[in-house]
This record gives sequence, structure tokens and C-alpha cells, in this order.
Amino acid sequence: MSNEHTLSDFDYSLPPELIAQHPLPDRAASRLLHVKGTALQDLHFAEIESLVDPGEVLVFNDTRVIKARLYGRKASGGRVEVLIERIIERRRALALVRTSHTPRIGAQFLFGEAPTLSAIVRARHEDLFELEFDHDILPMLDHLGHVPLPPYIAHSDDAVDEARYQTVYARTPGAVAAPTAGLHFTEDMLNRLRKRGVRNVYVTLHVGAGTFQPVRAERIQDHVMHSEWYEIGEDAANAVNEARAAGRRVTAVGTTSLRALESAARDGKVIAGARDTRLFITPGFRFQIVDRLLTNFHLPKSTLLMLVSAFAGMERIRAAYAYAIAHRYRFFSYGDAMLLERSA
Repeated sequence: MSNEHTLSDFDYSLPPELIAQHPLPDRAASRLLHVKGTALQDLHFAEIESLVDPGEVLVFNDTRVIKARLYGRKASGGRVEVLIERIIERRRALALVRTSHTPRIGAQFLFGEAPTLSAIVRARHEDLFELEFDHDILPMLDHLGHVPLPPYIAHSDDAVDEARYQTVYARTPGAVAAPTAGLHFTEDMLNRLRKRGVRNVYVTLHVGAGTFQPVRAERIQDHVMHSEWYEIGEDAANAVNEARAAGRRVTAVGTTSLRALESAARDGKVIAGARDTRLFITPGFRFQIVDRLLTNFHLPKSTLLMLVSAFAGMERIRAAYAYAIAHRYRFFSYGDAMLLERSA
């Protein structure tokens, strides 16, 4: 069925002023659009607590955003911008590199002032360069890196972004983009959900910069999905499988949690473990695990818009997005949220 769809099927027109440039002062102050069948309901995000039942499982992505953007210079002269895509060893990483000329193997980049930190280009893998640093990468990024804000956010990162482009439950460093559906939750909300008997469980999927890469193929089946690493522990897998066996709902908080769960699905059960996934979810995909999806609004022609269209139905998503635009919802990473019920 997916081969019936083209890129233009997932386009829409968004007034630029609806792109949220800054987070709201209160995480839970955002709006929530509940999409259930053809019904659309305007809510405050905090009201999600009344929509979740005791025994329901909420699956969160506990990845932590690293300060993955580096500004430096080439040893031969000229500026360079590096966006770490994935750390593969303590001192090696795959990265997107922006320079005036494509760097050669063996090129050296310098970062910071004395003492200067450096990286050598060791290999190229399609759009990514393999860099070897002279120091461990995570401490270096904490010292010199910048919050990797998405390209549609116009301001430079600041202290507010450092705190707010991160979920309150972020634990495992490795993402270069936030799992944005989780940005709305506060510690108090998580505690209240637990007291209601909701099971909050955590998986890890390190969101890559590929999440912002445009789909260039008009036939969507020709698009090559970027790879992301995920891990699902035994406790999380058991909680999800027990809920499904008992007929209780499984709600994914964010498209990344959903991709991890559906990537690990075998015959209707989640298999624990750590793997890479290139799962590309488009209309026609048969979901095995997730009943409901909490998510933000996504970019036109993006793989994430294709995913939510597969989950809730293309016509429902078109109607919901048109409604959200007409009612001035805030879009994208710092924007408002949707709760989607899976299409039959």
C-alpha cells in the first residue's frame, strides 16, 4: 500500500508564525489535541492524566540530548561546523560536517582555544564523516558543544534551551535531537500518573540528526531511512507484554518510543535487547504493539508525518492538522501535542 503514496501526499502549508521558537514557561502549559476517530477535542496538556487508565502502560524514551554541535576551524584554515550523529567509541564519532570544501581523509579540525582540541577525519560513510578526537567525546562536548537545536529554530542556543530541550527523565546520553513529546511532562505529573496505577516504563532510542533530513524521493518507498540505535530492557518488555496479554492499552510517548517498540515486535510481543533500526513506517504498516501515540506536530513531507498518518489514518491527520492550524496551535519541537488513537 505504501507504494501508492508520493511525497506530495504529505505536504501542507504552515504559517511561519506557528513554529514555536521558544518553550512555554511551564512544561505542562501546552495544548493537547485529542484525535479519536473523527472527533477532535481541545485540551490542556495536564488533562492527559484523565485520559490514561490504571494499568495502562506509558512508554517513554529516556535518551539524553548531548551538546552535539561544535564550531571550529580547519588546521589548513577556514571555518568548520560539526554535528555529532553517533558516538561509536569513546573518541570516535560519526558526524555531519559543514565546511566551504568537502574535507579529505586525514584533514584536521581544531576546536576551542588553548589548550586546543582536535579531530582527524578517518573515513567517510555516505553523508557522514568518521572523526577521531584527541579527547573523550562526551566530556569534550559538555565543555565546548552547543545544544543541537533543530534548523527551524532561529535563535542560537542558550541556558533556557540547555534545560528545556531535554526531558525531565533523560538518563542515557546519545541523542542529537530531543524526543519532543516527552518535553511536556513534569516530575509531578509522572508521580501523579504512578499514583493512579499507570505503569511508566522507559526505553532508549538515540534520536539522530537524520530525523531532520528531508525526504528527497518523490516515491516514498525510494527513501532510505537513517539508522538509529535503541535498547529495550527486560522490565520494559515484560510490562508491555503483560499489558497486552491483559487487554490493557500501551501508549507510546513520542514517535521514537513507538519506533523502538514496533522495531522490537515479534508476533505481537516485544523482544528485549539492543539493536539498530531503520524502520520506516508509512501508510499500510501493520502495528503490533502501540494502541495510542502522544506526539507533537511534525514537518511537512517528513518521515514522522508519514508515521502518524500510518498510525491514525491519512484523512484524520490531514483534518487534525488543518484544525490545529486554524486554531493556532504551536508546531514542532517546542510546540503543542496530540494524542492519537490508532486507526482500526
